[in-house]
Amino acid sequence: CEGTHGVFPKCNLTCSPCYHSKDANKVRVDGAHTVAQVDAQMSLLEAKRGPRAHAQLIGGEVSLLDPDDHAAALAVMRKHGREPMSMTHGDFDSAYLRALALDEKGRRRFGRLSFAAHFDSLMRGRTGIPRPRTEVELNPFRARFVEMFRDLRRDHGVRSYLAHNMTITPANLDQVEHVVADVSAMGFSMLSFQPAAHVGDERRWTGGDYRTVGIDDVWDQLEAGLGQRVAWQALQFGDPRCNRTAFGIRVDDRWVPMFDPDSEGDLAARDGALAHFGGVNFGGTTPLVLAVKVLRVLARHPGDVKVAVAWVRRLVERSGGGRRVWSSLRRGVVTPMTYVVHNFMDAADVAPAWRLMQADLVASDPAVRATQERLSACTYAMAHPETGELVPACVQHSVLDPGENERLRRLLPLTVVEPRGRPDQGVRRNPHSLSPATSTPGRAASI
Repeated sequence: CEGTHGVFPKCNLTCSPCYHSKDANKVRVDGAHTVAQVDAQMSLLEAKRGPRAHAQLIGGEVSLLDPDDHAAALAVMRKHGREPMSMTHGDFDSAYLRALALDEKGRRRFGRLSFAAHFDSLMRGRTGIPRPRTEVELNPFRARFVEMFRDLRRDHGVRSYLAHNMTITPANLDQVEHVVADVSAMGFSMLSFQPAAHVGDERRWTGGDYRTVGIDDVWDQLEAGLGQRVAWQALQFGDPRCNRTAFGIRVDDRWVPMFDPDSEGDLAARDGALAHFGGVNFGGTTPLVLAVKVLRVLARHPGDVKVAVAWVRRLVERSGGGRRVWSSLRRGVVTPMTYVVHNFMDAADVAPAWRLMQADLVASDPAVRATQERLSACTYAMAHPETGELVPACVQHSVLDPGENERLRRLLPLTVVEPRGRPDQGVRRNPHSLSPATSTPGRAASI
């Protein structure tokens, strides 16, 4: 996974806790700056990490971008072989979504859009529910978000992939079970949970209970919400102290793992798929070209056909048998579903570990060394074209964001003073935002 940084730091919600640095909301949203920086960062990621990857358009709140600028940023990411996902709090209207998805003549700009929407009771300022007390109160807003994308597909044929993000503290940990039970059936294809890491503006880290919540704590709630074991051990991304991911499908109301870690046959199928198909670009490839690629692999490894058939048979059995799967397929209730926990690290832990890593030193302190191990195994990279470096996301947010946003505050001040004595025009409110006019600047002067 990859992500952007410094492209639009500003947000118009006030959450506690908040990962944004103290200067983030003092930086103007500027479409030209966003597109140029995204282009440069994606170019470096393409050169360093290869021609195809998933990348997040992330910073502050993405819907503060003018829809045309947002679309331009997504197009640039795709130009560099990235499958983009826009990271949002979801507090925008269907007019904004349609302005993003369609051009001025009503034609589709994209065949598919991917969004990750963050909903939790720690967020403040959402239209219609500025101070939610419980997670269940947010369910109508979660459902409304999904419905906008269903309407977009019905009316214009634009498909979507939707993820749901949620920050976890001791204050809402015991509600994860209910979120999983309720939200899994709403139409999201991924539910991702992030135990709060102590990063960002210290003013947003006061007055709450921010004791550490571990991956196992969240996973126990996840399994309670589904009423079943959620097997994740068959596939691992990065360090297990950082990430836990369970890939599967929902068949009616039951979740089924793609690979059963207790099945020798499934593990053999996994190993064969990674060894033989690991270099095949399944995303962003036309069906005809993809079919040719798959046939070429099978020509070299004909035994994979038998392995794949056996794996499908086991998957169907886990899903309740052929009749149930067929019935569920006919009713449209077989859907992909991934459950994730991302356990980010506190800034106080990351900073000393990163300083030593920059000096090519291994820490003698076990706790600092553990942080170095996690940073070394990180799969979530952010690009710095000015230095040619790729850095882990925890380093970006813990160490680099404060200085970066301080510089951006000077480069992109909120108040734009026009040259030649013309009056200051300030910033315009984005008419598509559902949130109050506390920010939401529109297209500003180019930098």
